[in-house]
Amino acid sequence: MFEPAIAPSASLLGLLQRGRGDGTLHALAAERFDALAALEECVTRDPRRDWQVENRSLYYARLYMELEAPIQGLEDHLFHVEDLLDGEESRTGLTLAVLGRLAGYGRRDALLLLHRYAAVGSNWAWALDELALREDDAGLDALAGPVLARFPEGPEGDAALRAAVRNAYEPRPWHLWAGSHPRVAAATEQAPFDLWQRQLDRPTNAPAWSTAAVLAWADAPASGGAGGADGFERRVVAAARCLDAVVGPEDLPLLLDTAMDGEDGARCAALRHLADHDHERAPELVGRAAEDLSSRQVADFGLATLARMRSTRFVARARIWAAEPEGGPLADAAAGLLACVGEPADAPLVVAALHRWVYQRGAEGDGLAVLVEGVGRLAAAAGVTVLRHIYAETSCSQLRGSAARSLSATDPCFPTGAAVECLWDCEEATRELAARHVFTKGDGRVLDRLRRLAADPGEEAEVHAAVRGRLSSG
Repeated sequence: MFEPAIAPSASLLGLLQRGRGDGTLHALAAERFDALAALEECVTRDPRRDWQVENRSLYYARLYMELEAPIQGLEDHLFHVEDLLDGEESRTGLTLAVLGRLAGYGRRDALLLLHRYAAVGSNWAWALDELALREDDAGLDALAGPVLARFPEGPEGDAALRAAVRNAYEPRPWHLWAGSHPRVAAATEQAPFDLWQRQLDRPTNAPAWSTAAVLAWADAPASGGAGGADGFERRVVAAARCLDAVVGPEDLPLLLDTAMDGEDGARCAALRHLADHDHERAPELVGRAAEDLSSRQVADFGLATLARMRSTRFVARARIWAAEPEGGPLADAAAGLLACVGEPADAPLVVAALHRWVYQRGAEGDGLAVLVEGVGRLAAAAGVTVLRHIYAETSCSQLRGSAARSLSATDPCFPTGAAVECLWDCEEATRELAARHVFTKGDGRVLDRLRRLAADPGEEAEVHAAVRGRLSSG
């Protein structure tokens, strides 16, 4: 997976890449040339590690409006020769989304640029979705010709057209064109049936109906290109579901033996079945699997299974594992379980695991959010310092939002500190949190920002509700 280069958190570029509220505030106070350069760098070289879930478009579009920034750099990026060679959505998606937001704010130049790109660009479908939200019928009708020209007459072109209609995020243009273009009308009628047919398709290589056969099937090589870690996990989980239907009391010895020393697929399927049914030996077997140095697949599956468990039996064992002074993957996974369902007395174990994670791996990682949220859920004041560090340093805006939520529950300085910055954050949930917690007395910036958010037509409904609630309450 592509890992963007993230500048230090103390720099203007680093703040903007992270989507932090201080990024906007620093950009407005910086030399205009420097602010424009950093802003354009962010929009044309998407800084998000997961561009499909992290929000940035409204954040950057607002700054474009505040700086009255030109969009020539965005045009150069969209129409660069690389657009002919790299059709990945991630290359141009953020740029198109920002242009869509700017068009929503009334920037005519942004609307025209979206039109041009929708007609000839490789990521035309994204541009069309942006226009569907903001363009009138006449403007969309003008795009029918160049868009439909992408789908030549014939079976292959018709199939591609149906796929485009089916996958459109905003169907408005297609429904509009269906009235005057028979091919589009036929595609809009057929697309739902294509989806229905795919949903009806069933694999033909299902296992035979016995516990031993299901376990053997779990070990069989995946077919149809479903290999790799994802294919392995899907097959194991499917096998575990089958076991739910076929296992009888007489099969328990076979399941226990397989969960102890079976082949990888069968072992993981047996583990999942025993853990889901809270067998008394399940914690022991899951812990053994999680520490299996001979198979990365088994170890990862064991850790993932532990993370799913919620029973008293597993929580009790997790307390033992999480207390290991040297830590390790099993201790971290156990602390994650306690972060989700533990009691206040478990807070020191969760905080210790959070400190250990940051010391060893920094303020990033897929499992870090669970520990961060657990510190807040357990109201562990001892974790405030490390939460502040994660808030400031992480490049993931959603993880920063989790840190902000936990700080709101543990840090008495949050309403007058981080909550103020969060009013400018890129994530709507973080802005909403700030609006509900920020201290409004004595800081003119806060009331001014709340009023601006309340009047901003691009703001999300949840933030509007929180902001207006604070303003009306005085």
